[in-house]
Amino acid sequence: MSRTRLGQTIALIGALAIVRLVPAWWCGREARAWMDGDGATQAALCEELIAFEQRDDAQRRGKSRNRFAGEWALVTHQMVALGLAQVALAHPELRDRYRPVITRAAEKSFLPEMRDFGTEAWHGEDVLDSLAGPHGHAYMAYPALAVGMARLLDPAFPAALARRHDALIDTFERRLLASPTRLIETYPKEAYPTDVAAVAAAIAVHARATGRRHDAVLRHWASLVRAVQIDATSGLVIQRMGARDGRPHDAPRGSGTGLAAYFAGFADRAVADFLTDGLPQQRASFLGFTAIREYAPGHHGHGDVDSGPVVLGVSVSATGFALASARATGRFDGFRSLFRTTNLFGLPVEVGGRKRFVTGGPIGNALLLALLTSGPERAA
Repeated sequence: MSRTRLGQTIALIGALAIVRLVPAWWCGREARAWMDGDGATQAALCEELIAFEQRDDAQRRGKSRNRFAGEWALVTHQMVALGLAQVALAHPELRDRYRPVITRAAEKSFLPEMRDFGTEAWHGEDVLDSLAGPHGHAYMAYPALAVGMARLLDPAFPAALARRHDALIDTFERRLLASPTRLIETYPKEAYPTDVAAVAAAIAVHARATGRRHDAVLRHWASLVRAVQIDATSGLVIQRMGARDGRPHDAPRGSGTGLAAYFAGFADRAVADFLTDGLPQQRASFLGFTAIREYAPGHHGHGDVDSGPVVLGVSVSATGFALASARATGRFDGFRSLFRTTNLFGLPVEVGGRKRFVTGGPIGNALLLALLTSGPERAA
């Protein structure tokens, strides 16, 4: 081989090595810090979301009617409360700073304008005005979980909201115990197993915050998750089902499975581990980067509000949600490869001690804080 050809070969090998190793190293360099719960790493994203909540408070005090409300706002405030609470549980020295923001974010998630989408779906029936009724309103588990985490940390939590929270949890418990499928509706005739996992999480955290026992209802929920709500072939959660008959209304999907695994971690470790085990089969990996396919093998579909964009079969939401279960179960290799993808497409920016992921906006940052700090059952 000539020296010229040898030099070209060495250069090509070097270039391929750079392409293979450098992007993955660069995008994954903070993965170990997030996995280990490094306080400084977590605090930078926490400060960004504290600033968001302060801006939102200022806007609510003003005269503008263009306020952040609706389903996305509910999830944003809920996830801010969960993420900050998880960090505060893991780092007690931060509790005094985070506690008032956690409580305020949880309070906002309970505002009527946050749940207008559910009230409209139930033809004007507001969940808190119909607690004696049979309708599920499982979407309300999201703010109920946030309030539970706030009560866990804030001994001065507002008494009036605590009473409403108690009444809602009692209603969820009654409705879930009465369900032979262990499903309750989110919308008329529609149940989402992920939302029911959030119901179980809200009930479990209420028990921690108040000292009340909810063992029977949590056992009741966990007993049929595997048999009814999970596709036996893929191990993924069925996205939508009939609440009364348990029949699938949608495919087994990665986004619902990833988020359900996160919520199940609050309520039942065995269920969370089983849900987590279904996600590795959905991985699509390239050069050290991993994403999660949205649809189980043999199923196809488009992106929606649950999955986010689906590109070449992989889902933005499923990929992000899978971070939580990977961290909570200590699967660092899987966590790191997912984190690399999140970091690559999230476009992180850190300025003045605050970190944000540019492409996600407030809801993306709130979700990532909660997912990247998952494992609340250990911290609590």
